Amino acid sequence: MKQSLHYYRLSFLDYLKQFRGYSDLTLKTYDEALSEALPLIELEESPDQTILNLMPYRIHIAALNPKTISKKLSALRSFVEYLKEQGELVKLEADQSIKVPKTLPKPVLHEHIERALESATLQERTIVVLLYTLGLRISELSGLKLEVISLEWIRVSGKGNKVRDIPLIASSRKIIETYVKEFRPKEFLFEKAGERLSENSLRYIVTKLFKKVGLKVTPHQLRHSYATALLNNHARISDVSELLGHASMSTTQIYTKLGSTLKMDNYLNAHPLCKAEDAN
Repeated sequence: MKQSLHYYRLSFLDYLKQFRGYSDLTLKTYDEALSEALPLIELEESPDQTILNLMPYRIHIAALNPKTISKKLSALRSFVEYLKEQGELVKLEADQSIKVPKTLPKPVLHEHIERALESATLQERTIVVLLYTLGLRISELSGLKLEVISLEWIRVSGKGNKVRDIPLIASSRKIIETYVKEFRPKEFLFEKAGERLSENSLRYIVTKLFKKVGLKVTPHQLRHSYATALLNNHARISDVSELLGHASMSTTQIYTKLGSTLKMDNYLNAHPLCKAEDAN
């Protein structure tokens, strides 16, 4: 059965890419988890079913942080569901969920983004502005084709090939038009030598730009900034959830908690009694 599992691992990864539309980075995460786990999983085979006991693997990864363990277990659960769909009689044991503390997103202040853009090249400016004004994932930006960009909307293919339309503001459209005129891409908005620019290349461009102004910023933080700005300016959470391409509105609700945290920070910094307590 173990040999079969390694064969299924490859077909599972192909399925995630071809039919679920997973990004290369997500596929790499799944592959690493499965490649690490399969040699350690204990198999208990019987005529009725095969039990995959994760306990030896759970012991192996016990020292990792809870979020990493949770991601690895999630990949294994998805893999076992795939095995069942292929007709294999399998059952997973010792896959109990681990409690992961929720962390608030870390948006970038608008003035910090503006400061970084002051010294940006046309390519850097276009990348950062689109991440900030469209709330895109880096994989979505990398796969953005010219044909999906219209005068007022951009059609984005997100996780699981889920399609959504995002409004394109006039200033962002103007930057795109200038960029296309200068770089003349053929199929994808961001290309290099006729191929789409990779997620890692885009990520490097963003981090390098913000490093110039002494900030450590990731593309995903710009997505957080987009969501936080909308909610702080009274956009409906259901609309923001749809614009972000979230499968569940509960994922979007974490930004409302962030808004409350920021309001409390502003209050503590502004109220004279709070300042008086700090002085004492």
